[in-house]
Amino acid sequence: MTGLTRPYWIEARLERREGWDDAAYPFNLAAVRTTHSLAFHPNVTFLVGENGSGKSTLIEALAVAWGFNPEGGGREHRFGTRDSHSPLHRFIRPVRSTERPQDGFFLRAESFFTVASYLEDAGANRYGARPLHEQSHGESFFALFDNRFVGDGLYILDEPEAALSPNRQLSFLAKMHELVLARSQLVIATHSPIILGYPNAWIYQVSEHGLDRIAYEDTDHFQVTRNFLTRRDRMLEILLEE
Repeated sequence: MTGLTRPYWIEARLERREGWDDAAYPFNLAAVRTTHSLAFHPNVTFLVGENGSGKSTLIEALAVAWGFNPEGGGREHRFGTRDSHSPLHRFIRPVRSTERPQDGFFLRAESFFTVASYLEDAGANRYGARPLHEQSHGESFFALFDNRFVGDGLYILDEPEAALSPNRQLSFLAKMHELVLARSQLVIATHSPIILGYPNAWIYQVSEHGLDRIAYEDTDHFQVTRNFLTRRDRMLEILLEE
């Protein structure tokens, strides 16, 4: 098996039309205000950035613009507990390939409990032998990845590492590669330097300066983690001094 050479989702175009207000959230976020289009890698595209930079707002809008439920799930899932997503999705126009994905899922770490409850109540049976709520948080995440993500799909994930130990993050890297080889495209917002290490991916940094493609080694996630692991005593001395 080989991965896609042309993405299902080629590009997201941000269209400034009636209702767009540069002074109001989320349009005042630098990554939104200065971006006119966002191109995607055929296999894996990452969004990284500090807390509050807008990466989760952006990935949520991308997922809803593609047709996913704002709180997560597959395109067939329609439920809601609180209408809290921004209007940004209404200004995003997906540029799609002529080849359409056969599967897809939007995972939001912060609303996974709600999604798991909905799936159990709906009698969904594509998530393994054990109910998701009868597993630990990390186990249920991995049950979702192993059983629901089958390939030939577009998968949009917001902080999938939230419930995963470092070992499980390594296992998730292997699962990502299986999905890539099974002709899947993934768009992921993450803080994990382990997950970010997936080879040949595109990494976009979301910051107060806008949205920029950067190399893995130039991300704060890599540099801070490397510096802490190689100079732990000195960093702790600086951080903990009175």
